[in-house]
Order: sequence, then structure tokens, then C-alpha cells
Amino acid sequence: MSTNNSKQPVSPAAGLLSNTTCQMEEELSISFSITFMTVGILSNSLAIAILMKAYQRFRQKYKSSFLLLASALVITDFFGHLINGAIAVFVYASDKDWIHFDKSNVLCSIFGICMVFSGLCPLFLGSVMAIERCIGVTQPIFHSTKITSKHVKMMLSGVCFFAVFVALLPILGHRDYKIQASKTWCFYKTDHIKDWEDRFYLLLFSFLGLLALGISFFCNAITGISLLRVKFKSQQHRQGRSHHFEMVIQLLVIMCVSCVCWSPFLVRTYG
Repeated sequence: MSTNNSKQPVSPAAGLLSNTTCQMEEELSISFSITFMTVGILSNSLAIAILMKAYQRFRQKYKSSFLLLASALVITDFFGHLINGAIAVFVYASDKDWIHFDKSNVLCSIFGICMVFSGLCPLFLGSVMAIERCIGVTQPIFHSTKITSKHVKMMLSGVCFFAVFVALLPILGHRDYKIQASKTWCFYKTDHIKDWEDRFYLLLFSFLGLLALGISFFCNAITGISLLRVKFKSQQHRQGRSHHFEMVIQLLVIMCVSCVCWSPFLVRTYG
């Protein structure tokens, strides 16, 4: 009694169907990347135009500081969509053949740096905005006398430089950013981590991101409670309070979007 060990031939129709499916998935991925990048750029461009016009219109100190911080956040997000989206589209268009178009790992390093910076910097700016509003509501005299536009610009510069420093840490430590499993983006090494330095970069990114979200939540909670107390105690300065409520609502929206977009990734990376 003989046993037939020969492999079953694959039909041409099955091979054609498999190739067609892969091609469709590739086209959908490219289309999604282009759509996501375009929507992000257009929405941020509109937000930048509105914020710049509002910044020129409102000369109140408490309003201009908030608008300056908000403009910085939107501009950072704009360039994040533009640069990261453009690289992602290029990677898809090149069939994700990193060995062919990035032999020296330069593009992957640039991609990784941009991913870390555009991830952390908006979170930092969101927390700085929350702190600024919290001080403005709970300590208005201190805010009006001690916090000037120069101080706000110094905080912006400090936040941006710190985010750049964190993004450059692997390069400064002579480590490369790694191509991730999907071969569509680069980040810190996330698989088969045995070295403490690779683990440190991941933990630092997650810790800083979660810390920024926690500060935003804490400061926004204090600001909201303070405004509600003032609302029920006094009916004076109604216009000023309405501006504060408007800004707090905007901060809550920013915080909620940041939590939804980043919390799962930060928690998973931290774990």
C-alpha cells in the first residue's frame, strides 16, 4: 500500500486571487495614509489660520498666552502629519523595501525621531496649556504680573528642545531606530528587548507621555472646579469667566483626543 506524499499543485486562479488581494490591500494602505495625511494637514491649516487671526484680535494677556500655546500645538501637529505622512506614503510606494531604499538606515532614523517628537511634543504642550490656565484661574494676580509673553515663549522653547532631546537620545547613545513589524514605520526597538538601554527608551517615552496626560487631567480638573465655584458665588466678570470656560472646554477636547489616541499605545509600551 503506497502513500502519496506529493504536494497538491496550486491552481493559477488561486495564485491570481492571492496577488490581487495583496495588491488591493497595498492600494488601500496607501490611500488611507494619503487621506489621513491630507485631512490632518487641511484641518491643522484651518486651525492655524483661525488661531493666528484670533491671536491678533485678542490683546488680553490671558487670552493671548493661551492662543500662543494652542498655535504651537497645532503647528507641531501639522508638521507631524506632513513629515510622517509623506515618509509613510513613500515607504508604501516603495513596496516597503527598506533594504533597497534605506541601506544606511538614515530615513528610518529620521522617521523614528519625527514619530517620537510629534508624539511627545503635543502632549507636553497640552499639559503646559493646562498648567497656564490653572494658574490663570486660581492665581489671577500672579498670572497677570509674573507670567509674560516672554515667559510663555521660553516655556515653548523649553518644551520643544526637551522633546527633540528625547527623540535624539538613541542617536546620541549610538543606537538605531528600528523598522517595526509592519515595515511601515520606525520607532524604538520594541521586540526581543534584552538590553537595559532599549528598555529605558521605551519606558521614558511612555512615562513622559502618561505624565503629561496626568498633569493635563489634574490641572483641568482644578480649573473646572474653581470656575464652577466662582460661577455659583458671584455674577461679576461674566465675560471673563465665559472666556475661561471656553478655553477649558478646548483643553478638555484636546485632552480627550490625546487620551484616546495615545493612552493605549503608551500603556502597552510601558508594559
